[in-house]
Amino acid sequence: MSATRRNVLGAALAAPLLAQLAGTASAADEKYGTVSDGWVEVRWSEPVQAELDRLGAVVEAVAPAEMVKSSGGPAVRFPVRSGKGDPSLTKLPKARGNGALDGGVSVRTPQGDVRLTDLGGALKDELASGRCEVNGLAVEHASALRCGVEKGKLSTDKVPAGKPLKVQLSEVPLYATPEMLKAYTATFGTPPFSEDTVLGYVTAAGTYTPPKP
Repeated sequence: MSATRRNVLGAALAAPLLAQLAGTASAADEKYGTVSDGWVEVRWSEPVQAELDRLGAVVEAVAPAEMVKSSGGPAVRFPVRSGKGDPSLTKLPKARGNGALDGGVSVRTPQGDVRLTDLGGALKDELASGRCEVNGLAVEHASALRCGVEKGKLSTDKVPAGKPLKVQLSEVPLYATPEMLKAYTATFGTPPFSEDTVLGYVTAAGTYTPPKP
């Protein structure tokens, strides 16, 4: 495996963040509400950490993102730059939206460093697409990850209908899609995970302002 491929692999494993509820898809045809004062936190799983360890990769946050400690291990927290969507609070698997995050993540390996910035993504039908810049080069992923939204923990404010409310969705598991596994195999060989492997967990919080009637 070339040094470049190792670096990109380390970056991909370190950043399931491409699946955030934050993006690239157009919301022009949707009547979406907006998200403000939000953040997204991504914690990668033990299988991913094991692969990072095997590659000798170290993950660091790019400001204003920051490394945080959670009960499940290290994570990266990103401020939400912008977001639109429908959280579908009564039927979470139908949640959809898109947005962008501030900051990024850097992955240091013995072969060199990889820096991921300009992070964005879109979510629909529990499938996440995403985009970012890898060392300044734009990269996009369609159906990159599957989000187990129904397994997350939802908490909201109690406010009158149509008013802004604080929403937090915690510990949403991320899984590889067949497309991701196919691309991984073509580039790196047999992957160390399957469609059933949890690659990481996402927690997202912010103030949701519903669209005007």
